[in-house]
Amino acid sequence: MAGMMGQHWLQPDWDPGLTIAHLALSHLTAQGIEAAVLDVDRTLLPGRDVKLPEPVLAWLMDAKQRFSLHLFSNNPSHSRIAAVADQLDVSFTAAAGKPRRGSLRRVLKDLDLPVDCVAMVGDRLFTDVLCGNRLGLYTVLVRPVRSDGTACSQDRVQRFERTLAGWMGAPTA
Repeated sequence: MAGMMGQHWLQPDWDPGLTIAHLALSHLTAQGIEAAVLDVDRTLLPGRDVKLPEPVLAWLMDAKQRFSLHLFSNNPSHSRIAAVADQLDVSFTAAAGKPRRGSLRRVLKDLDLPVDCVAMVGDRLFTDVLCGNRLGLYTVLVRPVRSDGTACSQDRVQRFERTLAGWMGAPTA
């Protein structure tokens, strides 16, 4: 299942080429996932927005019926991440320091689940995927989201990270 069994640190377990709003929850449950640690900026909402796009909110409310959710952001704005978490009534970590593992270890301790039952979902290879892979989580790379829930066409950061990861030996899609 998840983990680093011959897998490159920068290779997600699942790279569906979709935004979070379009991920099949059935795929995650089939992997034995019981909790999801979710990046916030560009994964759940674009730019400086605080209000979740309707399709993302709908996905999150559905996911919340099946999994424990925790928002996990490198954004230092505690109030901004709290405002997003409050819409879902879920726990959160701001200024997480990804890909460092300390904050994620604390979240995993609170979740009290085996690491292979926890998914890390985010739009960045060098923070979200790397951090999740370092601790053996099931990593999911999503496309950056726009305010209407569709994929951002200007995802230069993700394209650059994929190119760099390929140079570093990670298999590229």
